[in-house]
Amino acid sequence: MRPETIAGNIRSNIAKVIVGKEDVITMALVALTCEGHILLEDVPGTGKTMLAKALSKSLELDFRRVQFTPDLLPSDVTGVNVFNEAKAEFEFRPGPAFTNVLLADEINRANPRTQSALLECMEERQITVDGVTRKLTEPFLVFATQNPIEQEGTFPLPEAQRDRFLLRLDLGYPALDEELSMLQRFALTNPLDSLTSVATPEDLRALRQAALSVHVGEAVGTYLLSIVRATRSHEDLRLGASPRASLALMRAARALALIEGRSFVRPDDIKRMVKPVLAHRIIIKSQSRLRGQSIGTILEGIVQSTPVPVLDG
Repeated sequence: MRPETIAGNIRSNIAKVIVGKEDVITMALVALTCEGHILLEDVPGTGKTMLAKALSKSLELDFRRVQFTPDLLPSDVTGVNVFNEAKAEFEFRPGPAFTNVLLADEINRANPRTQSALLECMEERQITVDGVTRKLTEPFLVFATQNPIEQEGTFPLPEAQRDRFLLRLDLGYPALDEELSMLQRFALTNPLDSLTSVATPEDLRALRQAALSVHVGEAVGTYLLSIVRATRSHEDLRLGASPRASLALMRAARALALIEGRSFVRPDDIKRMVKPVLAHRIIIKSQSRLRGQSIGTILEGIVQSTPVPVLDG
């Protein structure tokens, strides 16, 4: 099966549950294709949990959810060694992180120590408890959610952890016709209950392998770096995008091109991925924010002012 066919089947399947969010569904597929994690920042009730569950069901992946709270311990996520009296030895009880799709719900409500327990999981795909390292099941994808409105009792994610997320997405409220369609779909049953898989983990591995062969021309690569490097010298930004962000943007653009049925990256792929990949990795100056600037508008300005290469064909 061709990669774009696999991706199209997954997108169509998720769309049976998530109404009118084709771009967000595509972005979730981009993250899955290039083994990246997703930070979902939106108000409650917009479908963040539903998206994670629909994605895991569509690919026959194991799904687990952890509600992050101030009293959550690192061992509640990673697992713990428990003494077995019958055997007179310690046994490891895996935590919910030993799964394929982990929903870290309201991640910023947990204390920094518990948040940092996810760093090794996300970056190394492994967990170390009491000096013993255990590999996580592949694929492994973290969906972390945050409520951008309610800040009381929260612990902001440190920059090092935000940088581990490939994409930051928000679903937003649906349009009138989309919300009407949603009411009709959910009137009698929950479509998620009857959702079946349309792809397998083997199909996902094929997608990931195919993404590695997507071509990034020298002109497109230079265009990508011009955008990233512009964030490092922008007068309104206190912190620009790192080299890790450059690599993330390239990986995301290659995955997007593959999903759209192309074997090469176009400048438009870079443009489309700039905000989801870079917005959570840069910091705006306080005085610029007070003047009404936002990270979104700054990135839009950088993209508009960066010359677009002209490609043959």
